[in-house]
Amino acid sequence: MSITSAAVLFAVIWFLTFFVVLPIRFQSQAEAGEVVPGTPASAPSTEMVGRKAKITTLIALGLWCVIAGVIVSGWITVQDFDWFRRMGPGGGWYGAPPAGGN
Repeated sequence: MSITSAAVLFAVIWFLTFFVVLPIRFQSQAEAGEVVPGTPASAPSTEMVGRKAKITTLIALGLWCVIAGVIVSGWITVQDFDWFRRMGPGGGWYGAPPAGGN
Protein backbone atom coordinates (compact mmCIF):
# COMPACT_ATOMS: atom_id res chain seq x y z
CA MET A 1 0.00 0.00 0.00
CA SER A 2 1.44 3.36 -1.01
CA ILE A 3 1.47 6.47 1.18
CA THR A 4 -1.33 7.99 -0.89
CA SER A 5 -3.49 4.88 -0.52
CA ALA A 6 -2.89 4.87 3.22
CA ALA A 7 -3.83 8.56 3.51
CA VAL A 8 -6.99 8.11 1.44
CA LEU A 9 -7.97 5.05 3.49
CA PHE A 10 -7.48 7.03 6.72
CA ALA A 11 -9.51 9.99 5.39
CA VAL A 12 -12.41 7.74 4.37
CA ILE A 13 -12.40 5.95 7.73
CA TRP A 14 -12.09 9.26 9.60
CA PHE A 15 -15.08 10.88 7.87
CA LEU A 16 -17.25 7.77 8.19
CA THR A 17 -16.41 7.59 11.89
CA PHE A 18 -17.02 11.34 12.30
CA PHE A 19 -20.53 11.08 10.87
CA VAL A 20 -21.26 8.21 13.27
CA VAL A 21 -19.85 10.10 16.30
CA LEU A 22 -21.52 13.48 15.56
CA PRO A 23 -25.06 12.62 16.71
CA ILE A 24 -23.91 10.87 19.91
CA ARG A 25 -24.91 12.87 23.02
CA PHE A 26 -26.39 15.63 20.84
CA GLN A 27 -28.63 18.12 22.64
CA SER A 28 -30.54 20.72 20.68
CA GLN A 29 -31.31 24.22 21.91
CA ALA A 30 -34.98 23.25 22.16
CA GLU A 31 -34.14 20.31 24.41
CA ALA A 32 -31.94 22.56 26.56
CA GLY A 33 -34.72 25.14 26.78
CA GLU A 34 -32.57 28.07 25.60
CA VAL A 35 -33.10 28.97 21.94
CA VAL A 36 -30.79 31.77 20.82
CA PRO A 37 -32.66 34.32 18.68
CA GLY A 38 -31.83 33.95 14.98
CA THR A 39 -30.97 30.25 15.20
CA PRO A 40 -33.21 27.23 14.62
CA ALA A 41 -34.41 25.32 17.66
CA SER A 42 -32.65 22.22 16.32
CA ALA A 43 -29.21 23.88 16.49
CA PRO A 44 -26.77 22.37 19.01
CA SER A 45 -26.87 23.89 22.48
CA THR A 46 -23.17 23.33 23.14
CA GLU A 47 -20.19 23.33 20.82
CA MET A 48 -18.56 19.90 20.97
CA VAL A 49 -17.12 19.56 17.45
CA GLY A 50 -13.49 19.75 18.60
CA ARG A 51 -14.00 17.09 21.26
CA LYS A 52 -15.81 14.85 18.80
CA ALA A 53 -13.04 15.34 16.23
CA LYS A 54 -10.47 14.15 18.79
CA ILE A 55 -12.59 11.11 19.68
CA THR A 56 -13.07 10.42 15.97
CA THR A 57 -9.32 10.57 15.36
CA LEU A 58 -8.60 8.04 18.11
CA ILE A 59 -11.27 5.63 16.89
CA ALA A 60 -10.29 6.07 13.23
CA LEU A 61 -6.62 5.49 14.02
CA GLY A 62 -7.44 2.14 15.64
CA LEU A 63 -9.71 1.10 12.78
CA TRP A 64 -7.13 2.23 10.22
CA CYS A 65 -4.38 0.16 11.88
CA VAL A 66 -6.54 -2.97 11.74
CA ILE A 67 -7.76 -2.44 8.16
CA ALA A 68 -4.34 -1.37 6.81
CA GLY A 69 -2.75 -4.36 8.56
CA VAL A 70 -5.21 -6.73 6.88
CA ILE A 71 -4.56 -5.15 3.47
CA VAL A 72 -0.76 -5.11 3.80
CA SER A 73 -0.60 -8.68 5.15
CA GLY A 74 -2.49 -9.99 2.12
CA TRP A 75 -4.99 -11.81 4.31
CA ILE A 76 -7.78 -10.31 2.16
CA THR A 77 -7.03 -9.44 -1.47
CA VAL A 78 -8.97 -8.00 -4.40
CA GLN A 79 -9.48 -11.51 -5.76
CA ASP A 80 -11.44 -12.40 -2.61
CA PHE A 81 -14.13 -10.02 -3.88
CA ASP A 82 -14.22 -11.54 -7.39
CA TRP A 83 -17.67 -13.07 -7.02
CA PHE A 84 -18.27 -13.37 -10.78
CA ARG A 85 -14.88 -14.99 -11.60
CA ARG A 86 -13.81 -12.19 -13.93
CA MET A 87 -10.18 -12.04 -12.81
CA GLY A 88 -9.36 -15.62 -13.65
CA PRO A 89 -6.84 -17.85 -11.92
CA GLY A 90 -3.81 -15.86 -13.13
CA GLY A 91 -5.00 -12.59 -11.66
CA GLY A 92 -5.57 -10.83 -14.98
CA TRP A 93 -8.78 -8.95 -15.65
CA TYR A 94 -11.55 -10.88 -17.43
CA GLY A 95 -9.55 -14.09 -17.39
CA ALA A 96 -6.62 -12.66 -19.37
CA PRO A 97 -3.19 -13.90 -18.28
CA PRO A 98 -1.08 -11.46 -16.29
CA ALA A 99 1.23 -9.16 -18.27
CA GLY A 100 4.39 -10.96 -19.32
CA GLY A 101 2.91 -14.41 -18.63
CA ASN A 102 2.17 -17.21 -21.07
